[in-house]
Amino acid sequence: MPDFPAATQRSRVRVPLRFGDGYSVDAELVTFHGLADGQEHVAVVLGDPGPVPLVRLHSECLTGDVFGSARCDCGPQLREAVERIADRGGVLLYLRQEGRGIGLYNKLDAYALQDQGLDTYAANTALGLPEDARDYTAAAQMLTALGVGELDLLSNNPDKAGQLRDLGISVHDRVPTGVFTTAHNVRYLRAKVLQTQHTLPLGELTERTAG
Repeated sequence: MPDFPAATQRSRVRVPLRFGDGYSVDAELVTFHGLADGQEHVAVVLGDPGPVPLVRLHSECLTGDVFGSARCDCGPQLREAVERIADRGGVLLYLRQEGRGIGLYNKLDAYALQDQGLDTYAANTALGLPEDARDYTAAAQMLTALGVGELDLLSNNPDKAGQLRDLGISVHDRVPTGVFTTAHNVRYLRAKVLQTQHTLPLGELTERTAG
């Protein structure tokens, strides 16, 4: 049995989603009582989830998701995930974990250090912060409250799958996302591969960085 307190569903509401490129889909947004970290995380239920739904744990990124920042790949990943999950049926957990859990202001401070040559992880460390402060207990609580005990995980990040498994969620497969490079994020993506073993094509990223 999972070693965390149970959460319960608080509300469910239908919301039509509309994206800037014209893609649209209807979703059901679910809120929760009793999440371990006290944050207002939201589950976005898309399509018709089956016994093994496609699930993404998407950490909030104001700069990428809302403002379209090219310094990360968060906005394109969110857009891709919504369509892929809607096509198959599943859940996107939108988690309030800005900046890998360090918060918006600290993330922007880290950006300033990255402009001086540090990579995304070294910048966090220089600020006296964890390289990645995210804990996925609340995500496991949300999935359990939704009746999801096994899933395929849409993610390049092996730590997400590892934490979910440790929390009692059965991750059948980890499905990589697309690769969304810009001139501004390629060093960031390369650091993810080298530091935290993200599933991304290192050769292509190295070539783009060198170029």
